[in-house]
Amino acid sequence: MNNNKHIHLIGICGTAMASLAGMLRERGFRVTGSDAAAYPPMSDFLASLGIPVAQPFQAANLKPRPDLVVVGNAISRGNPELEHVLDERVPFCSLPQLLHEEFLRDKEVIVIAGTHGKTTTTSMASWIFHSAGLNPSFLIGGIAENFGSSFHLGTGAHFIIEGDEYDTAFFDKGPKFLHYFPGSVILTSVEFDHADIYKDLDAVETSFKRLVNLVPRRGRIVAFDTGASVERCIAKAFCPVERYGSQQRAAWRAINLRFEPTRTSWEIRRNGEPWAEVQFSLGGEYNVWNATAAAAIAASYGISKEVITEALRTFKSVKRRLEVRAQVDGITVIEDFAHHPTAIAGTLTALRSRYPGARLWAILEPRSNTLRRNVLQHDLAKSLALADEVVVANVFKSEAVPEAERLDPIALVAEIQKNGPRARLSAGADSIVKLIAPEMQAGDVAAILSNGGFGGIYEKLPVRLKEIRAAAAAGAQNHGERSS
Repeated sequence: MNNNKHIHLIGICGTAMASLAGMLRERGFRVTGSDAAAYPPMSDFLASLGIPVAQPFQAANLKPRPDLVVVGNAISRGNPELEHVLDERVPFCSLPQLLHEEFLRDKEVIVIAGTHGKTTTTSMASWIFHSAGLNPSFLIGGIAENFGSSFHLGTGAHFIIEGDEYDTAFFDKGPKFLHYFPGSVILTSVEFDHADIYKDLDAVETSFKRLVNLVPRRGRIVAFDTGASVERCIAKAFCPVERYGSQQRAAWRAINLRFEPTRTSWEIRRNGEPWAEVQFSLGGEYNVWNATAAAAIAASYGISKEVITEALRTFKSVKRRLEVRAQVDGITVIEDFAHHPTAIAGTLTALRSRYPGARLWAILEPRSNTLRRNVLQHDLAKSLALADEVVVANVFKSEAVPEAERLDPIALVAEIQKNGPRARLSAGADSIVKLIAPEMQAGDVAAILSNGGFGGIYEKLPVRLKEIRAAAAAGAQNHGERSS
């Protein structure tokens, strides 16, 4: 398209949509967008780019008439802007369509896919390629702290992109990643997820099998070495497949994992031979696997192990992935993009090793389309039981989930308590802050688990903790003055 075109994005505050908006703006397009509600970090990100976000959705947001409308995959029929687009025959497309046509067509595309770890692994791979001086383009489903951005349009040959298995748009129910036509793929894991669009694990596997089938013979797949689902998905690949993980058969084997309060280190063996000693500042076994996968794909493109290990050593993290939001009088408040029981278990296990001896709080908002449903309720109870204190908020937009399919918070809490931890229900952010802030003590670690804004609890809890401590200090001072 000509760069003077006006492009409007409906649902612009999604992580991928906001990134696309930034890429289009950088290309010279006039970009506007709209959403139901904007919240950090993407609202701040869009503001920093000077891209206006109209709220709420309304037909007036499409005046003057844009040349093209990108319809986010969260937008469905009945949305006033979408209805206006259809009524007025405004040209429209999906995010993956526009990505392919405008940005991916002439690049060597590396897709990082899987149920877990996509965002962090994409960030790691992008940083490695950047550190190698290859100036890659990338698109990440979060803000990579090394770049301070979720996207970059580089002059290099490679485009590294997070491959989402969620559906594309209201008019295209296939997964996004089938539009990306990869040269290589990292496959981190395959589990049942996105219960709103996938019937069962077999349906999820079918999507990943189709992705594998797109990789050309000259390409490469780097796949985790654990899980029958991964095995089934890669069974008919036409390209070389390398495995990574901890098993003896893995071409890229991570061994001698050492978890310390501020550092994680391990050794990578390649095809059974010592290859590199690796370390970084992140916690969690799952991040070791993510980094090993990123190292493997980078090596397949000729990047030296020296560059790879130095890049990983200097890798920071991704916003909303084990992100320390505040430390108040010895209490640590952490935000994590929790969307699935397996991810929650990995997060809590990582925090155990990072903060040994701490009383660990898990504060959950059941918000993702999987967590709002009861299909993995038993697994969720087991994951949350890894904490010492559990608080569960109301199911986000519970009315949108049929009652027979909906998560039962009362049963969930009861099952958690059978496994030991104290578990309680509390309606939302304000009531949770009121409940737990007076109980928290120095040395506690609070993991706030949600894939959304969670009513601003990330800001509200630290503020309340500071107020309580300020009031206690003032009271102690007054008591001392009276005593004297």
